[in-house]
Amino acid sequence: MSSGTPGPVYEVSLSIDREAAAEFDDWLASHVREMLELPGFVRAVTFSSEDDDPGRVRRITQYFLEDDAALEAYLSGPAEALRQEALLRFPDRFIASRRVLHHADSVEETSTAVEACLNCGTLLTGQYCSTCGQRARARLISIWELVRDAVGDLFELDSRLWRTLIPLMVRPGKLTREYLMGRRARFMPPFRTYLVLSLAFFLVAFFDLELLLDPIGTTQVERQAEIRQQVAEDLAAEGIPVPEGLVPPEEPEAATEGLDVTCEIDDFATMELPQWLDQRLTPVRLQEICERVTADNGRAFIRQLLDNIPASLFILLPLMALVLKVLYPLSKRYYVEHLLFVVHYHAFLFLVLTLEVLFSRLVQLVHLPGFMSGIATWAAAVYIPVYLFKSLRRVYGQGRAITFVKFLLLLLSYFIGLLVILLFVLLYTAMSL
Repeated sequence: MSSGTPGPVYEVSLSIDREAAAEFDDWLASHVREMLELPGFVRAVTFSSEDDDPGRVRRITQYFLEDDAALEAYLSGPAEALRQEALLRFPDRFIASRRVLHHADSVEETSTAVEACLNCGTLLTGQYCSTCGQRARARLISIWELVRDAVGDLFELDSRLWRTLIPLMVRPGKLTREYLMGRRARFMPPFRTYLVLSLAFFLVAFFDLELLLDPIGTTQVERQAEIRQQVAEDLAAEGIPVPEGLVPPEEPEAATEGLDVTCEIDDFATMELPQWLDQRLTPVRLQEICERVTADNGRAFIRQLLDNIPASLFILLPLMALVLKVLYPLSKRYYVEHLLFVVHYHAFLFLVLTLEVLFSRLVQLVHLPGFMSGIATWAAAVYIPVYLFKSLRRVYGQGRAITFVKFLLLLLSYFIGLLVILLFVLLYTAMSL
């Protein structure tokens, strides 16, 4: 050392499960030897003592260093890797705290009130966990914290929600490119984005807004009509003239037994089908399927079909990623990178379609001119393929001509994939009723 001032003492206090103490002591001895090989570490002393918890033992190791610079070099360099090594070898088997002692008996505390991350157990060196990113806080949380965690992303302009949705909407391919370049923490995870937006779309698209706008409701209207009919029948049975207008004139009876379709399967029965399919689609079963599909005006079939569509669209993700893998064989990208592109694009699709449906509902709600809804639909129909083309250009970086050819092939693959999947869903839904 350049001066006579003693260097700092770096003290590590360990509370260890008693069952793992022997194995931990062996590791600690080799760990201390490894620490003494680092620049600036002079010597080390390890002390043993009983812990407050009878199921644990305590070890205290003091490392004597040449100067503060050596300690700073260790803390900013190999310290984190050595800590992670201990955590991986003895997960949840020990708790560590640290402090720095100086020659004038002053103590510089480096541990915090929360010594380890409450989520993953990693030793904390600041406000946030270096492994999972959770902020250091007490175990007790308030109702306000729960509410803030639930809706905070909706009202914070700099939240990950808006930092994801805005570029997803107006910057084709940006999210995929940023994710592949390693800039990921600022955005929502891709599959979470896809699932949230797909759920939002199907809720908006298939939610009956009239349930909120109709103050009476269809069920109550029908019930009132039944009551008026019953009163009229009672009056007629007593010989009392029925007041005019009590019962509205009867309207032509709508078909309620089923669709006006005759289940003729004779032509289908004569078709030559593969043996495995012919054994399952017998005339009797075909007749049953047809009757179930057409019953109740097909309402049950349509409801079941709409329930099956979201899951079926999920199948498109790996299929389209495989198509991209074939279209870009020299891109040196892994299959999962192509899958990431497809996930982001489908998330964009659900976002655009959700906004289009909401705008159409708004046009109806406030009685705006109907052509405005048509303009929004055409704008979405044009923007969706343009977005796909620009995304391909940004992520894969090829010229306009070759990208346009691959863009057309990808559109054709989408059309064929959707057609096959929808046919499968129709068949599956019909056979599962």
